[in-house]
Amino acid sequence: MAAKELARVRSDFVGSVSKAVIKSLLDDMLDDEILNDGEKESVLEENSARADQARDLIDTVRKKGDDASRKLIDRIQNRDNTLFSKLGLSCEERGSCDQPAPPAAEPQKEEEWSTSLIAVKESFWSEKQNKKDIYPAAKNSIKSRVALLITNIKFTDKRRDRKGAERDEENMEKLLTGLGYEVVKHTNLTAKAIDAAIKKFSEHPKLKETDSVVVVIMSHGKLGAVLGVDWKEEISGDEKPDEFPINNIYKHLGPGECKALLDKPKIIIIQACRGGECGSVLVSDDASAAECCDDVRQPDPLPPADEENLDEDTVKFVHSEKDFISLLSSTPDAVSYRHSVKGSLLIQFVVDVFNTYAHQDHVHELFRKTMQRFDGHAMQPKRQMPTIDRCTIPKHFYFFPGL
Repeated sequence: MAAKELARVRSDFVGSVSKAVIKSLLDDMLDDEILNDGEKESVLEENSARADQARDLIDTVRKKGDDASRKLIDRIQNRDNTLFSKLGLSCEERGSCDQPAPPAAEPQKEEEWSTSLIAVKESFWSEKQNKKDIYPAAKNSIKSRVALLITNIKFTDKRRDRKGAERDEENMEKLLTGLGYEVVKHTNLTAKAIDAAIKKFSEHPKLKETDSVVVVIMSHGKLGAVLGVDWKEEISGDEKPDEFPINNIYKHLGPGECKALLDKPKIIIIQACRGGECGSVLVSDDASAAECCDDVRQPDPLPPADEENLDEDTVKFVHSEKDFISLLSSTPDAVSYRHSVKGSLLIQFVVDVFNTYAHQDHVHELFRKTMQRFDGHAMQPKRQMPTIDRCTIPKHFYFFPGL
C-alpha cells in the first residue's frame, strides 16, 4: 500500500530530498488538491530546516491515505528520478516490494538544460482543465496568443549602446513563438514610442480571444522608468527626459483601459537595472566612457574570465492591478548584467528554464526556478537576483507549449 511505502522510506526521504524538490512537491500536492494553501504554507513557515520540512510533508500526505500517498510517489518520480530510485519506490505498483531496494544512484550531475521547448503531453493539459485554481487555456485561446517585445539596442548617445541585446531579442522572440504567441516586435524606441506601442498593443484584436499576454521590455532604465533611445544625462529648459514610466504598463493593460484582458494573466519581464548600487549611473560598453556620480561605489573586483564582458542596465516598477505577474532582472537598488556577446543573464536563464520546464510547471514556478539559477551562479562579484514583483495572479497559469 502506498501509505506504507511512504512510511518505509520516510527516513531516507527526510535525509536525501533537497529543499528545491520539497518546494516543487508542495506545489504539486497543491495542484493535485492533496494539500490546501494553508497546509502548504504551514510546511514552509513552521519548519525552517530542510529535514523538518521534508518530515512534515511526507507525514501530512501519508496520513491522508493511499490515494494521496500514491500521488506523492508519482510526483517524486517526476521531480527527482534519482531520489525515486534511491528510495526503491518503483516496486510499489508491481507488487514486488519484498525485494531489496536498488542501489543508490550516482550523485546528480549538473542540470542539463534543453535547447528547445519540450512539448506538453495532452493528458497533462486535459488534467488541468476546469480546475478552479488554474487559469483556463482552451486550444482556441492558445492559438490566439499575442506578445509584445520591445528591445532598445542602439542609442542616440552611442556610448549607451547595449551590446549583446541583439541576442536577447532573438532568443526571446524564438521562445515566445515556441510558446504559441504571435510576437509584436519593436526595436530602438523613444519613451513616447514605447508608450504608444503598449497602447496600440492593448487594442490588438487577438486580445479578446487570447488566454494571456506576455510583455518583454529590455533597455537601460532608472528607478520607476525605462529609458528611451534619446535619453541623455542633462536636459535644459522645458525639455522632458526620454523616460517611459513603468506604471504605464499596468495602466494601459489593466481593466480600466483594456477590458479584453480582464481576468487574464498578464506576464511582464523587464531586463534592466533598478538603480541603487550604481545610483542612476549607466555604464556603457566602452569602459573609458563610463559615467559616475560622487556617491557611487567603486567597482568590485573583476568577475571570472568567462564573465568579464558583463555590462549593467538600469529599472524598477510597481503595479496594483489584478492578474499581473512580473519578473524584474534585479532586486531594488541593484544592477543587472548583460554579456556583450551572449546577452543578459536574465534572458539566458529564462530561456533555459522555460525550454526545460514550461511543459510541466506554472509561470510562478518557472520564475522561481529562474531566480534559483542566479543563487550561487559563478558570476557573483556583484550580486544579481531577479525578483517576482508583487504577484497578483490568484491562480496558476500554464503555457502548455506545443499543444
